[in-house]
Amino acid sequence: MKYLLIVCFLFQLSSLSASAQEFKYHTVEAGETVYSIAKSYDISEEAIYKYNPDAKGNLEVSSKLVIPLREEKVVSEEDEDIQFITHTVKRKETLYRLSKDYNVEIDEIKRFNKHLYSEELRRGEEILIPQRKKGSANSEIASSEDLNIPATDKPQTSDTREHVVLPKETKYGIARKYGLTVKELEELNPKVDVLQPGVMIRVGTDVLDEPVILTDEVFEFYEVKPKETLFGLSRKFDVPQDSLISLNPALEDGLKIGMVLKVPNTGEGEGSLEKGETEELAGEYDSEDANKRLDLSNKLSNFDTKELVVLLPYSLNNIEGDSTSNYKDAILNDRVLRISLDFYSGVRKAVEDAKKLGISTQLRTYDTRRSVQEVTNIINTNNFSNVDAVIGPLLQNTIEATASKLNQYNVPVISPLSDREMRPYQNLFQSRPTTEIMKNAMFDYLGRNAIGKNVIIIADGAKNQVKNELTQLLPNSRVILPSDNYVSVEKIKAQLSENQENWVILESSNIGLLSSATSALNRLARDHEIKLFTTERNSGFEDDNVDNEHLGRLNFHYPSVDKEFDVASSEEFIEAYQEEFDMIPNQYVIRGYDLTMDVLLRLASAEDLYDSFEKYTGFTEYHENKFHYSSKRNGGFYNDAVYIMSLDEELNLKVANDQQSNIYREFKD
Repeated sequence: MKYLLIVCFLFQLSSLSASAQEFKYHTVEAGETVYSIAKSYDISEEAIYKYNPDAKGNLEVSSKLVIPLREEKVVSEEDEDIQFITHTVKRKETLYRLSKDYNVEIDEIKRFNKHLYSEELRRGEEILIPQRKKGSANSEIASSEDLNIPATDKPQTSDTREHVVLPKETKYGIARKYGLTVKELEELNPKVDVLQPGVMIRVGTDVLDEPVILTDEVFEFYEVKPKETLFGLSRKFDVPQDSLISLNPALEDGLKIGMVLKVPNTGEGEGSLEKGETEELAGEYDSEDANKRLDLSNKLSNFDTKELVVLLPYSLNNIEGDSTSNYKDAILNDRVLRISLDFYSGVRKAVEDAKKLGISTQLRTYDTRRSVQEVTNIINTNNFSNVDAVIGPLLQNTIEATASKLNQYNVPVISPLSDREMRPYQNLFQSRPTTEIMKNAMFDYLGRNAIGKNVIIIADGAKNQVKNELTQLLPNSRVILPSDNYVSVEKIKAQLSENQENWVILESSNIGLLSSATSALNRLARDHEIKLFTTERNSGFEDDNVDNEHLGRLNFHYPSVDKEFDVASSEEFIEAYQEEFDMIPNQYVIRGYDLTMDVLLRLASAEDLYDSFEKYTGFTEYHENKFHYSSKRNGGFYNDAVYIMSLDEELNLKVANDQQSNIYREFKD
């Protein structure tokens, strides 16, 4: 329970209720319960929960409750004009969202669903939405579509509770306390222009475990802007990240756009949100920005020579002798060496092409020999203080060692190929999306597009967790559990729909199950409309026992880091590379090119790599790869740009999602 200061009077605004309401404070005494307090005031427990949601937990002695002196009664004359819609609560829906969609007050929804005074909405539950009968004088049913409200304009505010305004409280302080932006607070209370002590307003339910502290000469309020990171804020206000988290406990759950933070007063006007209650917030976040493709080639402004270092595991010390034949044998026998050389050739090509744009680069490369000790030796014996960026190494342990050593210089280290989750060094950029991010990209695609489809999930025991997540995301889906890594035609056919498009999600790495399932689905596709999906295209899908023609007929969909380059749009690049190296560029060449070109363009369009992410929102895209970096909670950045690829009957690959996927923000942890 949170303590409230005693005020003389409590007012109920017309925006909150149709009639006046009087209140008093009750100080909880030892042994009292919500039930006993409700009886003593001749009101219901729901009435207490309505104004004191925290009272559902254990009551603290001496804590204060807001008590309505009379309980609102249901007026039967009004109810005669009301009809009800039964609404099934969907994922992430809130009372505020429902009130806007159905054009009804939140209090009206709670009135006919009394458990919502003290409980949150639960996905899958059915609630009654009151609506005026058609033809009534008061109102008519209006959906968000009728009001022409775009989905992106609907505030994503959590469920609400009431807050009694205390003396000297401001909108900024209240917004900070409840984890809202000022804009969201104003949208929740559209008729409240100036706050007055004693007024009740609507707020969120996530309360910071600290009192609202008014800003002074030492501290000020600051609104988090798009692409800002904890590391960037620590630099902006010259304070360690741990201190920022101590000042703002909500940061434990991750940095979010629009958060109102308490920060040290720099005297440079960086924050200053406390200056006036009607001050507009600068830099409001446009949710569409992250879905916009950026062309940084026309934003170049920093033409200083770029210092770029590439660390790759060539392991040239393992090649005996220095003859040409020895090098050829080493390349043929060592896959890591082949990948390193291909990647580096792409890096060189990008440096050459960037030079045509006026970007000069001092390029250095070192052989890490797949050794943490060698990485340490390279950094200790060479000057890295003025390096703009380091690309590589390839392996996780050497990447983390590099980031750790170069953290002291604040040198960005870009991991080029690893998809493993890494330690959160503040200078580490993970350019390849992790398998978890890829999975959630497919979740996002399925969640947006599987409506109206007959969804069938086939998953073995090893994929039980993914299966459970999919059933939560798609509650109407049907599940098939294979026997001995085999699934029969009859078992699948029993779950297929004759009238709907069937979306089958296949989750396994077992070749036997993948082969039997895809073969059965291919046969059934003759008489049924079937599409095949997976959240992870592992090596099992590439085995010879899994027929590619079957996958093509099933219009196989899967998440991918890269796409197949368009020969027409990449013709000049391919011809130039082929002329120089006498071969068609493979995926590692193009990965090296795309990543390096992205880094150089970002460095040339901003002060440094960190500044480029704060300066520009949206994603960049090149021949096969795209990049959209988000910050991790504890430091560092990861690329969450993922393609959803689809295979057609001619075995042509196409991009199924034509915009930057909206990855879930909890991956900021």
